[in-house]
Amino acid sequence: MTPIYTAEALATGGGRNGRVTTPSGRVNMEMAVPKEMGGSGNGSNPEELFAAGYATCFHSALQAAARAKKVNLGDSSVGGRVHVLSNDDGGFGLAVDLEVVIPELDAALAQEIADEAHKLCPYSNATRGNIDVNIIVTDD
Repeated sequence: MTPIYTAEALATGGGRNGRVTTPSGRVNMEMAVPKEMGGSGNGSNPEELFAAGYATCFHSALQAAARAKKVNLGDSSVGGRVHVLSNDDGGFGLAVDLEVVIPELDAALAQEIADEAHKLCPYSNATRGNIDVNIIVTDD
């Protein structure tokens, strides 16, 4: 595949307790281990950024899938939750829940569009077979 866009970021300091910046300057933030994992929680964290990126990307894919079917999604939204899990090897893994809300569509069509979005979304394609991704489609 040929890249059509490349994003860059630089992590400095203590990694999870450091700073992350991008050449564009749009991202320039302190990072901190979440309180739930024994840290200060006084900054963002990789999982928070991953949840934001995946939710945004999936919502864009949802819009594209709807346009292809000539369907208006109305006031749709996608919420992302990224879970840090401990594994049996003493390391960590991730799991993702995506909550797709499409109030104006019937459940079957909303599910069909969400399934198509899951095929289109680069995050879904990158994670498929690597982590559990649970897509929950609701109308509220």
